[in-house]
Amino acid sequence: MKKLRILALMHPQLVPPETLDGLTPQEVSESKTEYDVVRTLRAAGHEVHPLGVQYELFPIRDAIDQLKPHIVFNLLEEFHGEVLFDQNVVSFLELLHTPYTGCNPRGMIISRGKALSKKLVAYHRIRVPDFAVFPMGHKVRRPPRLKFPLIVKSLIEHASIGIARASVVDSDEKLAERVTFVHDRIGTDAIAEQFIEGRELYVSLIGNDRLVVFPIWELVAEKRPEGEPLIATARVKHDVEYQLRHGIDTRAALLPDDLAAKLVHAAKRIYKILELTGYARLDFRLDANGQFFFLEANPNPEIAEREEFASAALAAGVSYPDLLQRIVNLGLRQPRPSSA
Repeated sequence: MKKLRILALMHPQLVPPETLDGLTPQEVSESKTEYDVVRTLRAAGHEVHPLGVQYELFPIRDAIDQLKPHIVFNLLEEFHGEVLFDQNVVSFLELLHTPYTGCNPRGMIISRGKALSKKLVAYHRIRVPDFAVFPMGHKVRRPPRLKFPLIVKSLIEHASIGIARASVVDSDEKLAERVTFVHDRIGTDAIAEQFIEGRELYVSLIGNDRLVVFPIWELVAEKRPEGEPLIATARVKHDVEYQLRHGIDTRAALLPDDLAAKLVHAAKRIYKILELTGYARLDFRLDANGQFFFLEANPNPEIAEREEFASAALAAGVSYPDLLQRIVNLGLRQPRPSSA
């Protein structure tokens, strides 16, 4: 295996320390992805240079000029505080004719808009929950076709930002309150979609043209209070103490073979429809009748060693070092705009 110079882009506050010793579980959780990626790639013999990036593109250009990396490992989830700006960083890398890991900017643009991605997928006859978008500055009026219960989210934010138990609403009054919360507290348009009572499933895929689908994973909460809906709130995803208290974990989903095959087939179609590349996680809900609904796509998802993407890969026989190497190899092979 060729040893590579890798420039790893990440948020400044997440540049990993040399060791996690002495950090609290929550502090470890916040930077676990960056630490795992840098440590593992270095252990594989690669020369890895972490670079914290937040407000300026010049440090990226300067680092590329100085280091001349073979590839940039992109761990950014936002830029200048805007989640949609991370696609612009990738576009900048393309302007510099520098290979990078993960999704291309076009796929990021298409998939990050929850309404747009649902419209495209529904056009191809894949089930999505009924939904409506509530722009900032407009009165909240629920379309008659949109039936309760609903779940209210930010239209563009990911990582479950702004999602809580109160996000599931069952009246027009609660809908208006939650939409206003998204507008005022998160500062984005809101989307309200039909809440599908049932199981939350994650399908992890890797590839550019030829796709590999890892075993389907499922969100579980073994100590969840009876009658409480199972949703991936911000606390469920990021609060370590809350996870331990409620028995929250992800694990391989036990599904009938025919249902699993249909879900895998749909996931591959969605990956292509949304023009994704590199690697992605697709989120679905499965109702009591065995019908699945596409929720959203997550290009460049969380890839810490013990999170669902890497765990699903391991269940397929792909070790964590091999997974990261595959991601790097795909980045090196991804078609780029010609410099001619």
